[in-house]
Amino acid sequence: MKFLIAGAGAIGAYIGARMAHAGYDVTLFARGPHLRAMQERGVDVKSGEGDFVARPRVAGSLEEVGPVDVVFLGVKAHGLPQLAPQLGPVLGPETTVVSTQNGIPWWYFQGFGGEWEGLRLERVDPGGVISSAIEARRVLGSIVYFSTEIPAPGVIRHIEGNRISLGEPDGSRSERCRRIAEALIASGLRCPVTTRLRHEIWVKVLGNASFNPVSALTRATLVQMARDPGVSSVIRDIMQEVEAVSRKLGMELPVSIEQRMAGAEKVGEHKTSMLQDLEAGRPMELEALVGAVVELGERVGLPMNCTRTVYNCAKLLSQGTASQPQK
Repeated sequence: MKFLIAGAGAIGAYIGARMAHAGYDVTLFARGPHLRAMQERGVDVKSGEGDFVARPRVAGSLEEVGPVDVVFLGVKAHGLPQLAPQLGPVLGPETTVVSTQNGIPWWYFQGFGGEWEGLRLERVDPGGVISSAIEARRVLGSIVYFSTEIPAPGVIRHIEGNRISLGEPDGSRSERCRRIAEALIASGLRCPVTTRLRHEIWVKVLGNASFNPVSALTRATLVQMARDPGVSSVIRDIMQEVEAVSRKLGMELPVSIEQRMAGAEKVGEHKTSMLQDLEAGRPMELEALVGAVVELGERVGLPMNCTRTVYNCAKLLSQGTASQPQK
């Protein structure tokens, strides 16, 4: 199989480097200094599990890549509306597109069934630009459970975790899912295949919609938020509202709010991805992680008072930093 990492940032480049190091045919699509560094020196991975340098093919345009068997979408959710319409040159008749984005994915209600079938969230897929560019049949969902960063162009620092769950949106166990999982496992990643991907998405959203925006507003780490009585109360209120939305959609969460809080405290002095983006002057994943949940709350008739308040404050914060030059 031929693989493409479309958007070889911290997560995408790590996946691509792992696969290339294991001998798979993988191309990384990137731009700017990161692109040039990877073309000249390869992908330099720093990890507690062992450092290595991988030398996959690295491209600056999708036209030069051509059709592939599997595309991993490595950009953050707010980058997809720009990337998706450019994917035409790499999509063959049977190309699978693996989403890796946090939050509620654009495809979530495709094939959902019932009254919510085909629902499009404007905050995630504005104007339907993503769903128009990527056919529903191509989509394979994933949830990433590891943390990486780019300390310098061409360098990926693996911080913790190594799991990426795969799942078909319809809950089936497909051959394509099995083959892609086998490739990721052979590349040194843990890759369970789940038949309940939509349920698992909400477990991650439970933490993302609460800890992420609050951390941006307070500059606090996970353990600080979990242990502070006032802030942890706000976090729990948001989680209760998120859980209520998931129940309206027929989802059953396999973990409790208290288990989620305990898990966050156990992680320790870790900065959320949203706080890291804020401090680096990058756009925050606010809409996919929080705005989409607020939008869904409106759709299902829930007020989402606490979530909406934190979302509005974080949105104002993001607008204030949007015009600042990125570091």
